[in-house]
Amino acid sequence: MLGNLILPEIKELIASREFNQLRTILEEFQPYEIADILSDFPAADQAVLLRIIHRELAASVFEYLPVDNQKLVLQALGNEEVASILNELSADDRTALLEEMPAAITQKLLNLLSPEERKIARSLLGYPKNSIGRRMTPDYTAIKDAWTVGQTLEFLRAGPHNAETLNQLFVVSEHGHLIARVRLRNLVVEPTEKPVSDLLEENTFSLKASDDQETAITAFEKYDVTMLPVTDTQGVMLGVVTVDDVLDLVEKETTEDIQKMGGMEALDAPYLKIQLFRMIKKRAGWLAVLFLGEMLTATAMGFFEEEIAKAVVLALFVPLIISSGGNSGSQATSLIIRAMAVGDVKLRDWWKVLIRELIAGLCLGGVLAAIAMMRILLWPTREKLYGPHYVLVAATVACSLIGVVLFGSIMGAMLPFVLRRLGFDPAVSSAPLVATLVDVTGLIIYFSVAYQILHGTVL
Repeated sequence: MLGNLILPEIKELIASREFNQLRTILEEFQPYEIADILSDFPAADQAVLLRIIHRELAASVFEYLPVDNQKLVLQALGNEEVASILNELSADDRTALLEEMPAAITQKLLNLLSPEERKIARSLLGYPKNSIGRRMTPDYTAIKDAWTVGQTLEFLRAGPHNAETLNQLFVVSEHGHLIARVRLRNLVVEPTEKPVSDLLEENTFSLKASDDQETAITAFEKYDVTMLPVTDTQGVMLGVVTVDDVLDLVEKETTEDIQKMGGMEALDAPYLKIQLFRMIKKRAGWLAVLFLGEMLTATAMGFFEEEIAKAVVLALFVPLIISSGGNSGSQATSLIIRAMAVGDVKLRDWWKVLIRELIAGLCLGGVLAAIAMMRILLWPTREKLYGPHYVLVAATVACSLIGVVLFGSIMGAMLPFVLRRLGFDPAVSSAPLVATLVDVTGLIIYFSVAYQILHGTVL
């Protein structure tokens, strides 16, 4: 909205090269507002606008740009401007950008950093991909537990401090080991002579630099904090992870899970930004796998060709049977994947889930079976449509629905557990995949039940 109001004026000023007036206008806004304005311009114009504002503001604006925009802007800027922005970026945001770059470009950008910032960047990039080490920032405020409140406040006033936030201070030993934390709000209300050791929050949960990103998401949800310390395996404090970084991770993880549950690979880029051929390639693989799976349905139909020829009425209910099993399986797998993602369900809970889905599958199948029987038995032209043995046909469809829905629920619920146990992402057990697996089994259940009930009459 804001960008739309001043967009024409900025475009006109860029065209007329009125950079002083542009600087005056832009510096009236907050960094996130300027980033929103820049998003309406091509990369070359974004680079121009970043050049004319002062260095610190340019770096702050750059942090709010999407990663894809950041890449394009870096290409449009000269080495001097790139170096200025990268050196001013917070360490965690800079790492997020560098890890998205090809190795050769990353090395080139690292060479533009100052020796101190280059050392920090290499250190963070040295942690495994998707680990907390790559998302932490080494900018935090450490204090000593031997200090008084007055000494601590004096230390904070002396500055400068490059910490992400000062609302939490971390107490470390002489060797850098994390001891506890202190909240700034508790310091400012206490007498200056009071020892900091009296204000420590001993139960300070910390993350390990090697922990995966999902561990951080779970920890922030559990402990309801805005910042968590990160240590090495020996307890030495390395940095902090803030809630804004975790929110970015949540969005990324959720997007990937939704895409995988749709029966495709994660796109790893916004829909309108990703190359069309690349998107087709990511979708084609899973689509081919699902298609091959559905071919088994045709094989199953061919196996029961004689039964279908004798009782054509059975073919009427094939779509009903297989769709009901697929739907129940999709429901179950979606529920379990989400429950696993938020930590409601663990691997050890598989048997509890199995029992619940066993009961749920029977009940849901019973509901659908009752509806199907009413539909067949109460239909005005039932004898003409379903034949003289319509009661047996109704029983066949009803019993098949109970079996197929039960199997679909159990399959959909258990598949994520199997994948997690094998070390795969449970989201791979997508709704289309479960539906494909249940389709084939549903046909086998349906025609097996039909043979048992209709043998000697229709069959």
